[in-house]
Amino acid sequence: MNVLIAGGAGFLGSHLCDFFISKNHKVIAVDNFITGKKENIKHLLKNKKFKFIKADISKNIKIPGKIDAVLNFASPASPKDYIKYPLETLKTGSLGTLNLLELARLKKAKFLFASTSEVYGDPLVNPQPEEYWGNVNSIGIRSVYDEAKRFSEAAVMCYLRDYGVKTRIVRIFNTYGPRMNEKDGRAIPEFISQALAGRPVTVFGSGRQTRSFCFVSDLVKGVYKLLMSDYKYPVNIGNPNEITLKELAEIIIKLTASKSKIIYKELPQDDPKMRRPDITKAKKILKWLPDVQLEDGLRETIKYFKSL
Repeated sequence: MNVLIAGGAGFLGSHLCDFFISKNHKVIAVDNFITGKKENIKHLLKNKKFKFIKADISKNIKIPGKIDAVLNFASPASPKDYIKYPLETLKTGSLGTLNLLELARLKKAKFLFASTSEVYGDPLVNPQPEEYWGNVNSIGIRSVYDEAKRFSEAAVMCYLRDYGVKTRIVRIFNTYGPRMNEKDGRAIPEFISQALAGRPVTVFGSGRQTRSFCFVSDLVKGVYKLLMSDYKYPVNIGNPNEITLKELAEIIIKLTASKSKIIYKELPQDDPKMRRPDITKAKKILKWLPDVQLEDGLRETIKYFKSL
């Protein structure tokens, strides 16, 4: 296939570029480097199966030639980034998604949208199934990301119903691994960076909030399986093994052999108290399950951060 990956220089997007090329597909990566990094795709630039286009998907985007699949992974994804770039996040998740959907329609291509567990907000149900409508603050500090993703899901379903575009929606839960931005503010890169530097490891709130962390290689395989399936409704992809943020900090301090101590700070607005995917659909429809154990994935991620 000829595959277009928007956000192709980002953390997840660059790993998807690698994966599709490893499967002998041709990849066009599009990114404007607002949060993506050239270093993430540097190793691909001389590959004949890879092409890079610097562009902003929220503006008119034209891609010549045949395209068989469009994957929209373009958006700031960490609270630190989307609070810094609120309008860019909203435009990417509205105009950008509409532009790529129209491109997929004109090219008669499949379309896969990278949605997020954030559409569930601060959930009142645990684990979160795809049928759960969420508990989202539409005017809160995180709303630029949450509502952009929710709008995009509505747009995707519109193109499915009105134009028959072969659409897919993946709801991504907390994912980690090499190529994360060490300063993006999310728990794993933040804890690892602090522990490696011997600084205090900062846990917000009581540390009893839970998260479920999926290693990037598992996530990418799930995305690929969803694209290649015939399923057109949202599917959760994530690791259902739940852990508190305090436990995560303790594991990272142990794995880095750090002398760092844990300190606690006030919980940010609308920070979810729990996050755990119900992956029944992924198991049944895609025959997908995560394989990588948390400590194994963390060792790979720590190794990457040490190399920076």
